[in-house]
Amino acid sequence: MSIKNIRNFSIIAHIDHGKSTLADRIIQKCGGLSEREMKEQVLDSMDIERERGITIKAQTVYLNYKSKKQSIYNFNLMDTPGHVDFSYEVSRCLASCEGSLLVVDSSQGVEAQTLANVYQAIEYDHEIIPVLNKIDLPASDPEKVKKQIEDVIGIDTKNSILVSAKTGEGIDELLEAIVERLPEPNSLDEMTLVGMLIDSWYDSYLGVIILVRIKSGVLTKGMKIKMLGTNASYTVEKCGFFTPKIQYSEKLSQGQIGFITAGIKHVSDCKVGDTITDEKLPVKTALKGFKPSIPVVFCGLYPVEADDYDLLKDSLQKLALNDASFTYETETSAALGLGFRCGFLGLLHLEIIQERLTREFNLNLITTSPSVVYKVEKTNGELLSIHNPSELPDISKISKIFEPVIKATILLPDEYLGAVIQLCTDRRGVQKDLTYVGKRAMIVYLLPLAEVVFDFYDRLKSMTSGYASFDYEFEEYKEDKLVKVQVLVNSEPVDALSFMCHVEKAPLRGKFYCEKLKDLIPRQQFKIPIQASIGGKIIARETISSFRKDVTAKLYGGDVTRKNKLLDKQKKGKKRMRQFGKVEIPQSAFINVLKTSID
Repeated sequence: MSIKNIRNFSIIAHIDHGKSTLADRIIQKCGGLSEREMKEQVLDSMDIERERGITIKAQTVYLNYKSKKQSIYNFNLMDTPGHVDFSYEVSRCLASCEGSLLVVDSSQGVEAQTLANVYQAIEYDHEIIPVLNKIDLPASDPEKVKKQIEDVIGIDTKNSILVSAKTGEGIDELLEAIVERLPEPNSLDEMTLVGMLIDSWYDSYLGVIILVRIKSGVLTKGMKIKMLGTNASYTVEKCGFFTPKIQYSEKLSQGQIGFITAGIKHVSDCKVGDTITDEKLPVKTALKGFKPSIPVVFCGLYPVEADDYDLLKDSLQKLALNDASFTYETETSAALGLGFRCGFLGLLHLEIIQERLTREFNLNLITTSPSVVYKVEKTNGELLSIHNPSELPDISKISKIFEPVIKATILLPDEYLGAVIQLCTDRRGVQKDLTYVGKRAMIVYLLPLAEVVFDFYDRLKSMTSGYASFDYEFEEYKEDKLVKVQVLVNSEPVDALSFMCHVEKAPLRGKFYCEKLKDLIPRQQFKIPIQASIGGKIIARETISSFRKDVTAKLYGGDVTRKNKLLDKQKKGKKRMRQFGKVEIPQSAFINVLKTSID
């Protein structure tokens, strides 16, 4: 097929504005699947996506469309996630396309993630077609939403397409607009093969599958290819397209997006954004690739059964291949044994990875409390990145501590504004902007990421009855009064429970940890002090009382000195016991404390 008849485009929108349903209708109209094979959200292939009603992995589908002028066009459609935690998936799709369908719910209007995604598309120089969805709803107000798009985003909406992805209304007009208004694929002048590795995942039957966009040349079955980033060479065994069923082909041509399998043994050879070229005639300069994703939330994953460590390691390898924004490295904890320190783009991302490990690999895991990366400047000028509070150097060697700050954009109905401003202020936020779009307010805050990662999103949704939308991007590292709080049990520090927080919030969180541990650690023959400290200063304390044997029970009378003598003897014994006795903290206590967060 001529490159002039190819259209590569993404569908971008806020969560639940109808991207996946619109993709269903386009697939149906182009005959990608028969009526019998069609189901709702056909591109959401994972069980977890279908249950939660969200897209997690961006999916590609290859379709043939016959236009009104009777010309055959090849569409490569990419359905993208809408949640802020999966923005890296969106950026990868946008980098491999030339156009975007901006889907906006005509009853709800522009939301925070609508803005984030459209700005990314503009950054990649995309041709954007505004699509107003859900026009079949009684609350639909297309004219108001068109004005919103023009006011907030600045895109001309005269030629926007009105559709109902549910009923199929307006889909024919949209398909014609894709043909007429979206550009043909941009390509390189190279004669040799140049392809970009967009995605890769593990299939239990085919092994590692690579999704590739051909920038120049032709990739054929049996060809020897080379990955420029890793210098690995492989022979292409199979190639083809997803329609969304697998359709094998003898070749992938310039401008097309398809998959290849090449008996790849090492997961590390498939780096997303790498350049694929012909081994015999390799290209000299690699493609620009994608910006690397930067994990913002870290936590430890440990197997409950120590024997499952190798299974967890293999499972993480396969997931990291499927999700380029997920990172991990080995970690050891005195309390929890061998495990991994994992990096995520947000709490939903963490939750999805944890659930996939449990479902797909039958793993029983302990997840430590989420934390962020702090920067520490030592007195000798050295700069350190601290992923775990236990890595923090001695307080006397620290000059400054910096924490990550995000720029948060919140769109919400006017009546909830006071409560949300209070929430942001409580989380040490600094207001940067407040504007109105009709009856909806848009506030921009600078917030410490550590204050957001726990339950900020849930609190925001509950206090605004689900109407607020939230998007954020990393802004900078900022110096603040941050301290490491150490938890001591019987005067012994417990590294697994130490945490970083702002000095003003330290006493409250320290007290919370002490109270929680008091309920979870079993009583001993002696009193056990549980303390929270900053350096040498104790900021909170709880005491677990000892079992008490009544040593005076055998007395039947006589002088009080006999009773005091026995009690003093018992007191000395308990003191000696406390000195030499060791407190075993049960694993269940660690799990319960680490799983609970405090506002």
